[in-house]
Amino acid sequence: MRVSEILTREVETIRPDTSIKEAAQRMRSADIGAIPVCDGRHLLGMVTDRDITIRISAEGRDVNTTRVQEAMTPDAAFVFEDQDVQDAARIMRDRQIRRLPVVSRDKQLVGIVSLGDLAVAGDDRTSGDTLQQISEPAHGRAEQRSQTGSSQAGQSHA
Repeated sequence: MRVSEILTREVETIRPDTSIKEAAQRMRSADIGAIPVCDGRHLLGMVTDRDITIRISAEGRDVNTTRVQEAMTPDAAFVFEDQDVQDAARIMRDRQIRRLPVVSRDKQLVGIVSLGDLAVAGDDRTSGDTLQQISEPAHGRAEQRSQTGSSQAGQSHA
C-alpha cells in the first residue's frame, strides 16, 4: 500500500518567519503538537511543541520576537507520497516520531501520515511495532547531544 492512500491531506502549515507565539497559539487552537514549516508548499522543516519548549522557552527567549525558523528542525524526516507504507513506518520507528510529512518528488508538501493512519491502514503488526519502538526511551540521545553540542542530534518528536 502506498503512503498516498492513507495520508491526511489537509495539513496546518506555518511559515518560517512566523512568531513562536503565533505558532504555539495555532498548535493550541488546532490541538496539534507539530506543524510542517513551509515556504508556500515547499517543506523546509518541522516545528513541535517540544522544539518550542526546549529551544525557546528553556532559553528564556521572547516568543513575540523569536521566529519559527529559530526553533524548527530544518532536516526533518519525510516520506514521498509514492513510497510504501512500510517505508513510512520504518522512518517513524527509526526517528521515534508519530507524525511524518509526506511530500511529492519535488518536495512539495502533500500531507502528513500519523501513527493513527498506519493503524487505520489495517496492518496491526506494523502499527503496533512502530508504536512500541517510538515509545521506547531514546537511550543515549540526550547524552549524544550534550557531547556533540548539537541541538539537532535527535530529531523532532512530532
